[in-house]
Parts: sequence; C-alpha cells; structure tokens
Amino acid sequence: MVPSLQAADFTPAQHEGAKQLVDELAERGIERDWLEMALQQAVFQQGVLDAMEGAAERRLRWDEYREIFLQPERIARGVDFIEAHEDAFERAYAEYGVPPEVIAAIIGVETSYGRFTGRHRVIDSLSTLAFHHPVRGNFFRGELAAFLEITHEQEVDPGSLKGSYAGAMGYPQFIPTSYRAYAVDFDGDGQRNLWTNPVDAIGSVGNYFAEHGWRPGEPIYAEAQGPSDGPPSGIDFNRTQRPYVEMSELERAGVASQGELEGEQRVIPLALEADESSWRYRLGHENFYVITRYNHSHLYAMAVTELAEKIAAMRELGPLPQNGSVE
Repeated sequence: MVPSLQAADFTPAQHEGAKQLVDELAERGIERDWLEMALQQAVFQQGVLDAMEGAAERRLRWDEYREIFLQPERIARGVDFIEAHEDAFERAYAEYGVPPEVIAAIIGVETSYGRFTGRHRVIDSLSTLAFHHPVRGNFFRGELAAFLEITHEQEVDPGSLKGSYAGAMGYPQFIPTSYRAYAVDFDGDGQRNLWTNPVDAIGSVGNYFAEHGWRPGEPIYAEAQGPSDGPPSGIDFNRTQRPYVEMSELERAGVASQGELEGEQRVIPLALEADESSWRYRLGHENFYVITRYNHSHLYAMAVTELAEKIAAMRELGPLPQNGSVE
C-alpha cells in the first residue's frame, strides 16, 4: 500500500522501523528526544522512489549523456572554480596526487561547482528510501542512520539540508556514509562541511580518490579502435571493475590500442555508442576504475574524464573568444 503523504508516517511512536532506528542510535549515544524530533520532520516522497528508476546512466547513449556535461559553460566554470580556490587544489594535489581538473570535474558533474546541490530534503529522501524502497531499503537505512549521526555531531538541523533524490549532499554529493568515511576538514576550521564549504569539498574528493587507490601520474584511459558496427561478441564491455581483460584477447577480437599497451596488460574495455550507427572504443586503466567508485557507471566516469580534459586544455590555452566553443 502507498503510505499517506504525512510527516507522521515516520514518527517513531507510529512507525516500527523508525522506532527501531531510534533505539539503535540512542544506544550509540544520541539523545532519544533529538532523534524522535528529527524523524517526525520526515515526509514520504513518492517522487523520490520514481526518480530512482529513471537515472540517466540507465537510459541514455554515450553521445546523449556526454551532451549534458560537456557544455562550454560547464568547462569554463571549471576553470574559474580552480582559479578561485587555487591554493586548495594545489594542496589537494600535493597531498592526494589527484590533479585539480579531475577534482573539479567531479564537482562540476555533480553540482556544477556547487550551483545545484539538490532540491530534496535529505531527511525526506532517506526516510522514504530506507523504509519504502523495495530492494535497497537496508542500504538506505544505513545512510539515514549515518545522516542523523552527522547532523547530530555537527549540530545541524537535519530538516534544513537538501540534496539529491538519493540523499547525496553538498558540493561533491557525498552520500552520508561516504561523508562520514572520507570528508575532511581541509581549511582547518574544526568542521567537515561539504554543504557550503568548497575548500572542504575539494580536499574530500581528493581524499576519496586516494583512499580508493588513485595512482598519481598514471593515465585514466587509452584510445582504441574497433569494429564500426558495434562491439564484438565474446568480450564483456563496460564493466565497472578493476581492469579485467588482457590486450591480447581484445586484439584477437578486433579491438586495438592506439597507444603502446602490452599484450598481457589488463584494461577495462569500453564501447561507447556515439550515435545510432557508430561506436567509440577506449581502454580504461586503474584510475578509470577509481572514478567509478564515485558512481558505478562507465558513462559517468567517461564524462568526468572528458570534462577534466577540457578544463585542463582551457587552462593551458587561456579563455576562449567571446563566441568560441569547445569541441
């Protein structure tokens, strides 16, 4: 049954799941009254459940997905964002080994550099998903618990924060468990604030990548050539896992690197549908895999990578003419 759209849906006195969560977090030391007041604010949102079924990564071709993020304005804003926080980017590069353009591209894809951090109240999204998602309820229950712990610890009203329909927050759109594990106080003010502090966000993205195995100085991918009529059978393309196919196997299937990759080297074979009748091939390395730890979509990782390339190129070339474009 679809629950009524009332805040009382998640009032612990009336909702067994919410009551159990309160009991659990109270045992960890959070005041029961605070927890009950927090969950009483939550409102069921059917739109959140609907949005979970329609993510762009699941329904768009590469060319359509790319068009969303590789706009000249987003590229130019990335350059401006790096220049505005140059010290933070330099420190993040020195400490974590992640280039400024890669960190900027993550934040650019996620929120257009903090311009659009989400319109859903996080407490609503996570409560709805925790107690009503048909498959991933347990996962989101953990995210709701982490969200309540973070807001209690940082003395923030949980009803005041907005984010994505999936409960991702702030400049880099960290889900609460990632916030707890990887957010850093990068400006030294005593608080890890990803909601309104771009410096903490920059350091936190760098830390996230470093903790997931980013390899400083190594490439993200290599260009490749392959059949124009589509990826060959027998090769499992676009799996977002550590490099898993040897170059020799790809070469036998008709996919060849345009760089110097040895036959035993493992890569992530990528087949990107450029339009209705053509394909592009690329070979992901370990750093490509690391980007997919942020979002488990090969399209997402490729969009971040290309946006980073465009930002780096514009920084080297300087600003475009007034009527210029970036291809």
